[in-house]
Amino acid sequence: MRPFPTLLALTAAAAFGGFVALGLYQTVEHPAQAREDAPPTSSVLPAAAGAALPSAVDGEPMPSLAPMLKRVTPAVVSVYSRQTVRVASPLGPFGQLFGIPDIPRERVQRALGSGVIIDAKRGLILTNHHVVENADGVSVTLNDGRTVEAEFLGSDPDTDVALIRIPPKDLTQIPLGDSDQLQVGDFVVAVGNPYGLGQTVTSGIVSAVGRSGIPVAGFQNFIQTDASINPGNSGGALVNLKGQLVGINTASFNPSGSMAGNIGLGFAIPIDLARNIAEQLYTNKGVVKRGTLGVTTQDVTQKLADALGMDAPRGALVTGIYPDSAAAAAGVQPGDVVLQANGQRIDNGGALHNFEGLQGVGSKVTLSLRRDGKPLTLTATLKEQLREANGADLDARLAGATFDELDEATRQQLRGMGANGGVQVSQVQPRSRAWNNGLRQGDIVFAGSGGNFSDLAGFRASLRDTPRQLVLRVLRNGEDGQLLMR
Repeated sequence: MRPFPTLLALTAAAAFGGFVALGLYQTVEHPAQAREDAPPTSSVLPAAAGAALPSAVDGEPMPSLAPMLKRVTPAVVSVYSRQTVRVASPLGPFGQLFGIPDIPRERVQRALGSGVIIDAKRGLILTNHHVVENADGVSVTLNDGRTVEAEFLGSDPDTDVALIRIPPKDLTQIPLGDSDQLQVGDFVVAVGNPYGLGQTVTSGIVSAVGRSGIPVAGFQNFIQTDASINPGNSGGALVNLKGQLVGINTASFNPSGSMAGNIGLGFAIPIDLARNIAEQLYTNKGVVKRGTLGVTTQDVTQKLADALGMDAPRGALVTGIYPDSAAAAAGVQPGDVVLQANGQRIDNGGALHNFEGLQGVGSKVTLSLRRDGKPLTLTATLKEQLREANGADLDARLAGATFDELDEATRQQLRGMGANGGVQVSQVQPRSRAWNNGLRQGDIVFAGSGGNFSDLAGFRASLRDTPRQLVLRVLRNGEDGQLLMR
C-alpha cells in the first residue's frame, strides 16, 4: 500500500468522536479535555464574574440575575471522568541493557467538565460526549457538595451529546426552553465548572444561531455566544433570562489557544437537538437513529453553475439516488440542485449532509430545488440511515466481515485527505472468506468496482448489480491500496 496524502492513523481515528482535538483543529478548545488530573474542588458557590455593580442608582434597585440563578445553579453539576491507561517503563529500551524488564505501568487520567440535571425524578444528566469519552468511571459533584458515582447511559459522538444517570435523591432539574426561538441579541448566561474552580457564572448575548462550518468534526448547528466558555465548561448550561435551558456549552474558539483566554467565541448545542438525542439514548439503550434522503451529491462549481444557468455557484447537485430511498419516493431526480431544506440555505453537499445528520427518522423535509432552470418544491419523509451491514448480505466474497457507517469525525478527516467518505470494517472473522481476501478490522473502504461511495448505503448500492470482479480500495494505517475479493 502507498501513503495516502496527509498521513493519519485512521484506525485510531474511528475511536475519536464528536469534537476531536487534532492538529487540524488546534484553534478549537474542548474544555473537558484541556485539564487532566484535576481534583474535585470543595467550592460549590458560584464565583463572581466581572466587576460588581451598585445595588441601586438614584434610589432605583439595579436589575439582578441572582434570583434566577438561585433556581438554576442547583441543576448544574461538575462531572469528573477517569480512564486507566498503560504507560511504558521510563527506562524504555535502556532498561534491557541492565537486565531490567520493560513492565508497562498503569496511570489514571482524569478530565473535568460540567453537566445539567434535566430529569430529577430519574436522575438524568446531559453532558458532552467528549467529557466522558472512553471513561472507566464518572463521578458527579452536586451544587450542595455531594459527590456520587454516575451511570453511563450512552453518547453520540456525532453531536457530542452524552447522557448519564445518578441516584434520584434530592435533585433539582432545570426547565427546558425552546432554542428554536432564540434570536441574535438575546441575553444568555453560561453556568459551569471552568478550570476546576467551582461553579461559575458568565453572561453575554447570542452572537449567531445555526452556526456550522467551524473547524470541528461532527454535525453542527451551534448557538454562538460571547458568554465566556472556558476549559471545564463543557456540558454546562446555557440559559435564557427566564432560567430555561437553551443550550449545552461545548467549545470555544481562540486562534492563540486556550492559554490566551476567552475572546468571546463560544459554542453551545441547541437544547432542542440535545433533548432529541438524549431521548433516543434513553429509549434506544444508547443508540441514535438518523434519517436520510438517500442521495449522493457534489458541490456546484462556477463551471456547473454556468452550465445550469444559475446566478451563483451554490447548492448541492444530486448525482445519484439510492433505490427505495426517501428521495426516490419524493420524486427527486439526478441533476436537481438542492438550494434549501426546511427553509435552511444549502450552499454545498456538505451542508446538505450536515442537515440530514440532524434529522430524525420519519422527519418531513421540504426541499427547494432547481430543475431544468426552474424552481421546484418537493417534500420527502426521511428513512432510517443504515448503520451496519453483514458482508455476506452484500456479496458472498465479503462473508465474515461486518461494515459500519463512519462516525462523522472520521468522515471529516477523510474529506481533508481528499476522500469523500466510505465505510469501516468493524469485525472480520478469522479464516473467513473476507479474512482470506485480506480485509482486516479497522480498514476503511472508500471505493470499489462500482466506483467511489461516501456511506454504507452507497456501498450497498454499488454492489446491487453483482460485479464480476470485485476490487476494493482500502485505507489502512494511513496508507491506501487495493484488495481483490475472490
